[in-house]
Amino acid sequence: MPIKNRFAELQDEITAWRRDLHENPEILFETHRTAAVVAEKLKEFGCDEVVTGLGRTGVVGVIRGRSNTSGKVVGLRADMDALPIQEATGLDYASKTPGAMHACGHDGHTAMLLGAAKYLAETRNFDGTAVVIFQPAEEGGGGGREMCEDGMMERFGIQEVYGMHNWPGRPVGSFAIRPGAFFAATDTFEIEVQGRGGHAAKPQETVDPVVMASQIVTALQTIASRNTDPVKQVVVSVTSIESDSKAFNVIPQKVTLRGTVRTLDAEIRDLAETRIKAICEGTAGALGGAAEVNYMRGYPVMVNSEAETAFAAEVARKVSGACDDAPLVMGGEDFAYMLEERPGAYILVGNGDTAAVHHPEYNFNDEAIPAGCSWWAEIVETRMPAA
Repeated sequence: MPIKNRFAELQDEITAWRRDLHENPEILFETHRTAAVVAEKLKEFGCDEVVTGLGRTGVVGVIRGRSNTSGKVVGLRADMDALPIQEATGLDYASKTPGAMHACGHDGHTAMLLGAAKYLAETRNFDGTAVVIFQPAEEGGGGGREMCEDGMMERFGIQEVYGMHNWPGRPVGSFAIRPGAFFAATDTFEIEVQGRGGHAAKPQETVDPVVMASQIVTALQTIASRNTDPVKQVVVSVTSIESDSKAFNVIPQKVTLRGTVRTLDAEIRDLAETRIKAICEGTAGALGGAAEVNYMRGYPVMVNSEAETAFAAEVARKVSGACDDAPLVMGGEDFAYMLEERPGAYILVGNGDTAAVHHPEYNFNDEAIPAGCSWWAEIVETRMPAA
């Protein structure tokens, strides 16, 4: 079945919802207005149950089909939060909140899932229960983890769960997916390099932490080039170097390095952490100083279940006529927490020739709305066909 006619009819309405959310971005768990808008609309649609406050500011709506002989419960998830970026699009519906914008398209994800919920509540042409999940704090806050820890999966009896993300550079409304590891684990580190400061004219009387830090930055690249199996993926990036001195003629006492590690394999994740600590401590020690590493684990690898991925791709082909093989993505995605709790799949929908996500000129493409809504609705109707 191609894009559902109902979503063509609803496109202007859904677009208006999306643009209202775009004008009023909220960051991390502070999605109070967004959650209120979502909850109000779900109630207007006639959802059988609407629950707020899950994962702090998450919202869940329950839509029961005409029958429930199957006993199946399918979850559909969209993220609601924005990013701490100053918008530079010049749109007439640009962010009204300084320093915040929907630079990743979560306004589009939320609007599309609301559109699917409206349709499913109208038609109820399925045998089972659809649970629509609106999650805060995907952008670094772990809102997916918080909702799971609040018992969401058990409370609503969710058996499998599906998510979607827009993808700039792909044709509008086209789909791509892959089974297994898809989005990377995202860890961060902070390295404090201690030396002995002094006058820059007398380096022999110091233990220079700048030199130590420079050697460490170079040595960390050997984790990918010399410690990791070449057919596996790891990215180690030092993204910040700071010292405790701003003077031109002072060798500082301390230098702090910060960065991120991206991996797609638990064994490589462990290896990267172990090698970072060994390289930093060994390099600093060899040069007469010391290094202390604070390694912080973030989102886990997001892993699509095999069977559910095949099903999601089948549905995408129904909607758009094709579904491509997606590349591995070294960015993180906290839908990973939901996929650790239940089988499911995450798919990409094309956003067209737009700026990249997390860019101040990015904007969600409203022409993708019918395809995204149709995919979510078709997931429910195909997985739980009416008796």
